[in-house]
Amino acid sequence: MASSLVACNIGSYDDAVDRYNSNLPPPPPPPPPAGFGPNFSEIQASVFTPSCTGCHSGAAPSAGLNLDAANSYTMLVGIASTQDAGTQRVDPGNPNASYLIQKLEGPGAAGGQMPPTGPLPQADIDVIRQWIMDGAIDDRVQASNPIRVISLSPMPGANLNAAPVQIVAGFDRDLDASTVNATTFILENSSGVPVAAAVPPAIGGTLRSAIFDLTGVALADDTYTVRLLGTGASVIMDLDANALDGELIANLPSGDGTAGGDLVAQFTITTPVVIGPTLDQIQAVVFSPTCATAGCHSAGTMAGGLNLSDADTSLAQLVGVPSSNPAQAGEIRVIAFDPDNSYLIKKLENAAGISGQQMPFGGTPLSATDVGHIRQWITDGALR
Repeated sequence: MASSLVACNIGSYDDAVDRYNSNLPPPPPPPPPAGFGPNFSEIQASVFTPSCTGCHSGAAPSAGLNLDAANSYTMLVGIASTQDAGTQRVDPGNPNASYLIQKLEGPGAAGGQMPPTGPLPQADIDVIRQWIMDGAIDDRVQASNPIRVISLSPMPGANLNAAPVQIVAGFDRDLDASTVNATTFILENSSGVPVAAAVPPAIGGTLRSAIFDLTGVALADDTYTVRLLGTGASVIMDLDANALDGELIANLPSGDGTAGGDLVAQFTITTPVVIGPTLDQIQAVVFSPTCATAGCHSAGTMAGGLNLSDADTSLAQLVGVPSSNPAQAGEIRVIAFDPDNSYLIKKLENAAGISGQQMPFGGTPLSATDVGHIRQWITDGALR
């Protein structure tokens, strides 16, 4: 009898709880997942690959920066910017001093804000900031195979129109820093003569990269050979004393699966021949006296976000840089080889559909001869 009563009481209690709970509102839905987290693998998949590799990939990526999945980490972390000497692309622990953040928040030392298709949401930039603040760690699993070269800038077979300021090699395992030096990381011209650098080759910003610094080195037009040694008396090794698996069989990564082997890769420098007016001539005749005046496109005023005060600055702020005029979204100030679609020419010629006044603002329009010279400069490639 007692056991029946207990069972009845328990059942009645459970029924009451069920009836109570049935009158409660349903629990709130779980919060939506974040777009991506502050770790490298998610930043690569969510930002670099979809938004950056259109320009920053291939044999000759923009600004010498390859941001595809195989190259980006070793090309970013602790590596000096080619546009702002002395500033690292990613300075671990210091997002404000990282050129990547300066370009994403715009405009950086040269050119415009990145990506050129439109700025990232600040929330996304803040995630990248947090990754850098946390030390810019590569969260991907480190390979267990013999150490290989996974990235090289310039890329093997690249044909460059200007000398690089550095050669950066990236590896899939941490390096023994003491094995990266002038006897294991070699650059030679087509005659086999080694190129001497003021600073010997050394480890990069992390143990996954090595740098041959070419600051102050004049490289003539020629074909150059990069050698990273995995055989011989002096070789590049990982922290477990495994020699580099360096053979370049087809494309990177290097190696045949066995420790020991040299990477041998070439790149060519071919400086274009400039025909017709030069930027220095246009700067002296047009930009400096007519545009970079007080209250206009000078360093102090930068009307429309444009500084034309000297040739180097004019080049950096014109070629490939989107217009800052919100009414002209999608216009590029100067498109190399294409004067008709360059916003600069449209403003100088007062083209239909272009907002605002004809340039020079408030002054006499440029002569057809001067505009023709600028057109010719753009047609020739808008070079310095």
